[in-house]
Amino acid sequence: MKKSTGKRMYQYVKDYTVFDLETTGLNPESDQIIEISGIKVRDGNSAEEFTTLVNPQQPIPASATRINGITDEMVNGAPTLKHALESFLAFIGNDILVGHNIHSFDLNFLQNGASRELSQEITNDYVDTLFLAKSCLPHLPRHRLTDIAAHFHIETIGAHRALNDCSINLQCYEKLGLLLKNTAADNTSGIPSCPKCGGILIKRKGKFGEFWGCSSFPTCRYTQKA
Repeated sequence: MKKSTGKRMYQYVKDYTVFDLETTGLNPESDQIIEISGIKVRDGNSAEEFTTLVNPQQPIPASATRINGITDEMVNGAPTLKHALESFLAFIGNDILVGHNIHSFDLNFLQNGASRELSQEITNDYVDTLFLAKSCLPHLPRHRLTDIAAHFHIETIGAHRALNDCSINLQCYEKLGLLLKNTAADNTSGIPSCPKCGGILIKRKGKFGEFWGCSSFPTCRYTQKA
């Protein structure tokens, strides 16, 4: 399995492209991309959209259609993955990518497809909102995109179609960005970021009281007394 060679970031950036994929299954080696969408964001605002269905050149399993609603008839006549990826990679350029669970899922599909179809690598740095949400909202029992959206009172009609998920995730990332900003502002020790990796410090509660922990945990285990 090909992995993205970009750096995973733990911060809010105001210029980025949020993206999402729909696929025929969970395995990037054997399953196929059937929809690619992205929203280019500048200064925190939506600037341009990209969306396309992708013809996987094989039947779409009923289990996938039940989740995302995409059928064989819908992708008939859609571009193949090679042409869809050429257009999408031109759209994202060198942008920082934002998405939910992209570290473990979407980027693997994207990297595999780009390597196989275009002999290219995905080198964009990226922010996975799943990791941010776990750091900023540790009290939530689950951290699916719909759970985070519900916490922020963001409408989720149309979830599990790629462009709709991009819109939902854009709003969630902007809200998480505000939490990160407020957390840094409330840091009475005067350290806005982790001295080891540069990640945002998040106030947490342990059995010995409150402490500051790096938002990149468990990759970085830096802690400091609150």
